[in-house]
Amino acid sequence: MKTLTPRNILRHELLGLRVKARPSKGDRVHVGEVVGETRNMLRILRDDGRIISLPKEAYFFEFQLPSNEKVLVDGKMLVGRPEERLKKRVRRW
Repeated sequence: MKTLTPRNILRHELLGLRVKARPSKGDRVHVGEVVGETRNMLRILRDDGRIISLPKEAYFFEFQLPSNEKVLVDGKMLVGRPEERLKKRVRRW
């Protein structure tokens, strides 16, 4: 598997990454680690030990990569089954 970079994050596995989730409307921020993913939801283990499910479409996610880089991703770009994200063509830059 290729190294995780800001350019290939949409076509990579998100489980285990640190994330800061900000809603597109509102100001509540959730910080934790991605522990699960479905077509429309991202499950996050918060720093207080609770697991929460967030709708991808309603949030912006700031992922911390293993190289300590941070990448901001609109949750709308993540909607879809994780295995099908590999097939998507995304024009990002």
